[in-house]
Amino acid sequence: MATRSVPGWPNAPVPVCYGGDPRALTFCCHPRYPLTFAEACRLKEMLKIVGLGVERYLEVKERFSKAAGWDSSEVCFGSLSYCCMRRRGCPYRDTALARIYDHGYEHMLEEYFLRKRVLAVKLLEACSNQSLVKPYLEAEKSAIMELGRGDLIKLLNTQL
Repeated sequence: MATRSVPGWPNAPVPVCYGGDPRALTFCCHPRYPLTFAEACRLKEMLKIVGLGVERYLEVKERFSKAAGWDSSEVCFGSLSYCCMRRRGCPYRDTALARIYDHGYEHMLEEYFLRKRVLAVKLLEACSNQSLVKPYLEAEKSAIMELGRGDLIKLLNTQL
């Protein structure tokens, strides 16, 4: 699967619409809204592959958003949990991030991608096809724990 290195998440999956692995669900939009590039959207296909229903996907994203302080009227769908990897894909993402993490652009992106990584774990935990997602889940949980950051570990341990 295709990956790229971003601040806070080396070896991050590219978005699902570009062939990303199941961790890339963290970068997917809200499935109930029309998208400009709907023909490229593979969200529902990936949800089926990993065994995650739309309702549970939405529930995990919404609960994570509240736990992470990511609810924002500035971004699409009212939450940073639905923002994608690309800056141009989410026109107001960086504005919302700057308000939350105001210690410079690189720091802001690092905090965003670290939390997107935790969200990926939470989504993978909710999947019924654990035989498929288990290697990704174990690797990501281990990497997050190794960082030793209490704020991320607290999010990782939050029941959604």
